Amino acid sequence: MSTLEPVDSDYDDLDRQLVHALQIDPRAPFSTIAEALGVSDRTVARRYARLRSTGALRVVGGVNEAASGAVQWFLRIRCAPNASGAVAEALARRPDTAWVSLTSGGTEIACTVRIENEADSEALLLAKLPRTPRVEGVTAHSVLHAFYGGPDNLVAKLGVLDEATVTRLRPPPLPLRPGPATLDDGDRELLAALAADGRAGFEQLAAETGWSPTTVRRRMAELRERDVLYFDLDLDWRLHGKGIRTLLWLSVAPAALAEAGAALAEHPEVAFAAATTGPTNLYATAVCASQRELYRYLTTSVAALPAVAHVETAPVIKTVKRVANRL
Repeated sequence: MSTLEPVDSDYDDLDRQLVHALQIDPRAPFSTIAEALGVSDRTVARRYARLRSTGALRVVGGVNEAASGAVQWFLRIRCAPNASGAVAEALARRPDTAWVSLTSGGTEIACTVRIENEADSEALLLAKLPRTPRVEGVTAHSVLHAFYGGPDNLVAKLGVLDEATVTRLRPPPLPLRPGPATLDDGDRELLAALAADGRAGFEQLAAETGWSPTTVRRRMAELRERDVLYFDLDLDWRLHGKGIRTLLWLSVAPAALAEAGAALAEHPEVAFAAATTGPTNLYATAVCASQRELYRYLTTSVAALPAVAHVETAPVIKTVKRVANRL
């Protein structure tokens, strides 16, 4: 394992090593992580409990929209002055939203919405939001292809563990089953419970779903093999000294979109990147340590992307909601 100088007085190397270990295998037993890190089981459990209780770290179950048949949208909602906070809070209460953030000096809201069918799309995008008082405009971007994100967490780029430890912790690959997955109400209850706590035990998940622990274990394995369910980390980036999150909206020549998106996904600052519909066709979330680092990133790595005609940046000034609660 490598060692680093602390980047935040509240966190140390062991915290970051634990985060990296959970990125590799989010449901790994604490005993497995403890052995790999060279500490006791109790130490790992205590560190995780502290990080989780303070909101610095949480393992969450995520849903692959493409595999489940849902569609992911990015919304940019312009509000009248002093109205964005109330609208953002209302959006955060919706079970289908994630990453509800205030940007652009607090006059714009950016959020992710998971929509399961065309009727829901029409209700939200054509009826509900435009008629919300003090909403002045809505721009919607449907995700066409994700270049980075979901199970690909930025922690993998920032990780502090050496290759031998990573190899020791890496679980065996899952056998993937081709074909669409059909979800029932029990699946939705299971996914909702895992979205709240991706490390919940089988007994707890059985209580949430009404299934037996054996059925929970089997169905969870099936959903993962169908590529519907994955596990991710909901993380306070100050653990890694990265306190500034910025949304990037880029216009790229269509012929260069795949190349630019793939290049963007390799940047160590990028936590998410996707091709989208809308007035811009490439979106990314960049996480930086400072305004100076953001400037350097924009003027070097982003400037070097192929065929980029326009870049708009929207620094996040407040995150109202980070993850979704339900499918």
